[in-house]
Formats: sequence, C-alpha cells, structure tokens
Amino acid sequence: MLRRFWLFFAQAVTVLLALMFIIATLKPQWLQRQGQFGKQLAEPIVALREVAPGIGSGGNAQNSYADAAQKAMPAVVNVFSSKDGSLPPDPRAKDPLFRYFFGDKNKKQQEQPAANLGSGVIVSSEGYILTNQHVVDGADQIEIALADGRTTNAKVIGVDPETDLAVLKVNMTNLPTITLGRMDQTRVGDVVLAIGNPFGVGQTVTMGIVSALGRNHLGINTFENFIQTDAPINPGNSGGALVDVNGNLLGINTAIYSRSGGSLGIGFAIPVSTARSVLESIITTGTVTRGWIGVEPQDVTPEIAESFGLDQKSGAIVAGVLKGGPADKAGIKPGDILVSVNGQDITDTTRLLNVIAQIKPGTDAKVHLVRKNKEMDLNVMIGKRPPPPKQPSDESDDDDGG
Repeated sequence: MLRRFWLFFAQAVTVLLALMFIIATLKPQWLQRQGQFGKQLAEPIVALREVAPGIGSGGNAQNSYADAAQKAMPAVVNVFSSKDGSLPPDPRAKDPLFRYFFGDKNKKQQEQPAANLGSGVIVSSEGYILTNQHVVDGADQIEIALADGRTTNAKVIGVDPETDLAVLKVNMTNLPTITLGRMDQTRVGDVVLAIGNPFGVGQTVTMGIVSALGRNHLGINTFENFIQTDAPINPGNSGGALVDVNGNLLGINTAIYSRSGGSLGIGFAIPVSTARSVLESIITTGTVTRGWIGVEPQDVTPEIAESFGLDQKSGAIVAGVLKGGPADKAGIKPGDILVSVNGQDITDTTRLLNVIAQIKPGTDAKVHLVRKNKEMDLNVMIGKRPPPPKQPSDESDDDDGG
C-alpha cells in the first residue's frame, strides 16, 4: 500500500514538472504575469528619479550651521547704554485716587536714567568694537556684556552718523575676535546668520539668505550700500553681526523694515567693506574724512530728461552750486549733468555721493559732464565734506533695528 502511494506521488510530480516545462517553453508570459502580480506593490508604475538611501532630501546642502555660529558668537557682545533723563511721566499720576493707591512710585521711576539696548562686534584683540551710532547716541555710560559672562564699561572712540557706525573700546584681555569676510565674494542667495540680542532676551542666532546687495535710496543713512537679508532682525539686534556660513563677518545689522516693530523678513546690514573703512579712519584720525564738491544734485529721471529735452537719460543733474565751493571754483553750473568722476559712471545722486566721498580731499578729480547736450571735462579740487548738522536727541525708543 505504501509503495503504491509513493509511486503515485512520483508520477504526479513528474507530470507536474513536465507541464511546467511545456508552459515555460511555449507560454512563458503566463508565468511572468504571476510574478508581476506578486511584485506590483513593491515597484512603481512610473520610473521615478529618487535619491539614494541614506541621503537626505537636501542632497549636499549643509544641514547645520553650528560651527559658524560657535565661531562668531563669542565675538558678539550686548551693549547697554544709558543717559541721564527722566522717563515719560505717567498721565495717571495726576489723579489723586491713583496716587492714593500707588503712592509716588511713578515719581521714583521717572528719576531712573533712560536706557538703550543693542549689540556690538569685537573686531580687534586690542578691544575695538563696532556697533551702530544710534545704539550709543548721547549715552553717558556704556556697558558691554560678553558671551562668556564678563562685563565692563566701554568708551566711544568715534562715531560716523552718515553711516550710523560707532567704534567703542574696552580694556580687557583674552578677547574673542571675529574674522572679517569678503564682500566681493558675496552673492544674492548666500546663506547668512544674524547674531545679536533681540528684545534683550539674550544672544540669539537667526538664519536667512542675502536678499539683495547695494540697497540704497532708503532714507536711513546719508551713505547707503546695504546688504538686504531675510534673516530675522529685531530691536536689540542693531550693531550685531551678519556672518556667512563660515562664521566670517559680512555686515553690521542696522535696520529693519517694519510697521509693527518686529521682523518682517526685510533687514539691512552695513557691508563689512564700509565698516572696515570707517573703523580704520576713526582709529587713525578720530573721525571719518570724505570728499565733497559742494553741489545739490538730483537724479536724472525720464521725466526730467523729457521736460528739459535732454539726450542724457541717467546721471546726476546739478540743481544748485555752493558759492565758493569746489564745484563753483571748477566752473560747474546749475543744469549740468554729471556723467562720470575719474572714469567711474555716475548713474544717480547716491552713486555721485559715494564716488566723491571716497576721493581724498585736496586731490584733483576729472569730472565728465553734459551741458546743453554737449559733453565736456572739468578738473575739480576735492574738498573736505563738512560734518552733518547735529540732530536733536530723540528720547523715544529707536526701532530701526535696535
């Protein structure tokens, strides 16, 4: 009985194998369909290009900026400045019922000195610190707090209101310093970090990109060449550092565009090239010396060009000339259109101011201009730009960025 069973089983297996061989030879697609059915959940219907296992969606993008932050943060300090003056009186203090319940506590509060809060960047082991002029404007006392917890008083070496920069100095040892970056290698789209003390919460790092370069006509400073960034900058960040992904200084955070007082993703920083020039000038001479020719310029717009019948569509038109000034002595007249100075194109008034300011006073400059649609060249002896008129101190909080 057992022998018959194994004989029957062997015959059945032989027949089955024979059938499989015949199907595989004559109808192989029958077997392929069965295999595809088992795999249809594992393989995509459409061939898609995917990253290899173990690689994130960012590819080779940097997923951490901790090294850059750790490199730059020790050199960024908190700046506390105070000046004598009373805080605005509380209007409720005149109410007898208010004084009955709360006493004269408001009177004591008014006697406290007004304080300002900002940030700064240590740029030299000798104790020089860059910050904004509006952070220390009118201050009677300035205190610096380092990231390592040390605090000390600082003195103002010099200020430049026309770029809103100030240079401070502290007498301390073992100071961390920041490495200056290169603006000529900075491009729109580069990742940047903003480091400062927003709202006084403590040192904070935010990230964004360079949104634009060379921003001007903002009405913030006389000389404007801002780096625009969407890295969140808030009040208290003023004077802090804008650094690249290697922790190198690209700019000094200065202002924000905001209607609410908070960050809207539009912040401005003074380029490190400008900051370095101002720093060296202040350390060397105690002030910033710039060139000046004594004209009142206006932008040449298409409307102005059309109304005056001008062929020149860009440049700076002279609206007025200071009598006895360098331009007047050189023969420049109202109505002249300044096209270039020492071979550098003049596209608008901001460009004219920046080009003239960089020329050393007492040197000759070749000015190419258009007068009544005729081109001509004049040599102008560059004068020294007079200091800006002193503005009355503003007791209110400055929300330009710090």
